[in-house]
Amino acid sequence: MIPQRKPAPDSRIRTLIADDAPMARRGVRILLERDSGVEIVGEASGGVEAADLILRLRPDLVFLDVQMMGCDGFETLKRVGPDAVPVVVFVTAYDEYALRAFEFNAVDYLLKPYDDVRFAAALDRARDLVLRKRNDAVDHRLTRLMEHIEGEGRDRILLKSSGEIIFLKTGEIDWIEAEGDYVKFHVAGRTHLMRGTMAALEERLDPTRFIRIHRSTIVNADRLRKLSPSFEGEYAVVLNDGTKLRLSRGYHDRIKALLGRVE
Repeated sequence: MIPQRKPAPDSRIRTLIADDAPMARRGVRILLERDSGVEIVGEASGGVEAADLILRLRPDLVFLDVQMMGCDGFETLKRVGPDAVPVVVFVTAYDEYALRAFEFNAVDYLLKPYDDVRFAAALDRARDLVLRKRNDAVDHRLTRLMEHIEGEGRDRILLKSSGEIIFLKTGEIDWIEAEGDYVKFHVAGRTHLMRGTMAALEERLDPTRFIRIHRSTIVNADRLRKLSPSFEGEYAVVLNDGTKLRLSRGYHDRIKALLGRVE
């Protein structure tokens, strides 16, 4: 028996059944209808019809018979083309096609007659692959979105944190420090990590607003309160919240250019 699932809205696996034997199609349908995570979007009684339905309906998954009149399962997938082929479970009474089936990247090969447990295992394997492909597609679209937003200007930085995407406005940043292979953003008492280098980050930030005061420190000029003498003629940069940061000798000129001559 296929276990019942409670899918989230619009998360069901859209599935097509393709077999030239009506009883075989009915058997697959009965088993699929036991799983609430599956939506049967259509049935095909031949390979040509199956190819047309795959291209038109764009199912996530197809249970595909190997031997069908007019056009077998392999020719069906060739008609569809690699870019449109969904996840495939081949269903057949002949074991000699198994090797070729996996050359077509089939997720499983159901040999008739099969029982409910074997069918459930094939469906679960197919479901896992469908969900991975969906996640990959979402990640790709998200990456494109992030690249677009980051290319719009220097006013925001996108951070990934605990599976979330944080849109960090640069004006909210107090200061930034290097931490190994990462940079750490200090924002209103909170910190955020991003993999990268200070040099690459400095290239992205507005040089009229952000000043490198040390090889491992960048500060938001709007947060500067004062410069305090430290030792041996050096200074400490004091921010509005009282944070004290070392001003390295090699970066004095950057502060001078922004604030005027420092004695």
